[in-house]
Amino acid sequence: MKQGPMTDAFAEYQKRLRWKLTVREFDFKDLNANKLRDKESQALLAAIPEGYRVIACDERGKETSSMDFAHKIEHWQDNESHNLAFLIGGANGHTDFVRKKADFLLSFGRMTWPHMMARVMLVEQLYRAQQIMAGHPYHRE
Repeated sequence: MKQGPMTDAFAEYQKRLRWKLTVREFDFKDLNANKLRDKESQALLAAIPEGYRVIACDERGKETSSMDFAHKIEHWQDNESHNLAFLIGGANGHTDFVRKKADFLLSFGRMTWPHMMARVMLVEQLYRAQQIMAGHPYHRE
């Protein structure tokens, strides 16, 4: 992971998060866009342990408020699975196969975001969900 402001922001929120967070990166080189996306998709899906709920971050997914996201995580943890796997695709996004395998498609909007920025937005929202679920006051209520 390259050092810089996004790396620092990610590290800060990761430190604040009480939930276990494991990051797996895949870096494939010298492949055309379609082969690269297929290879990334295979690696992402193969890395998910059995029994995990799969959430793919994808521009075609559902946009949600922070409060609704927290409630969704709480529901999953209380009723279905404590273990969540969030997938952030590479520059070419996810394949249809990944989208179909995912239990939920989460969108940060229809704009394209650099991978590291998407990672920071995700970890910040996980931290925010943690705080909401713990009963901390949320300024948007």
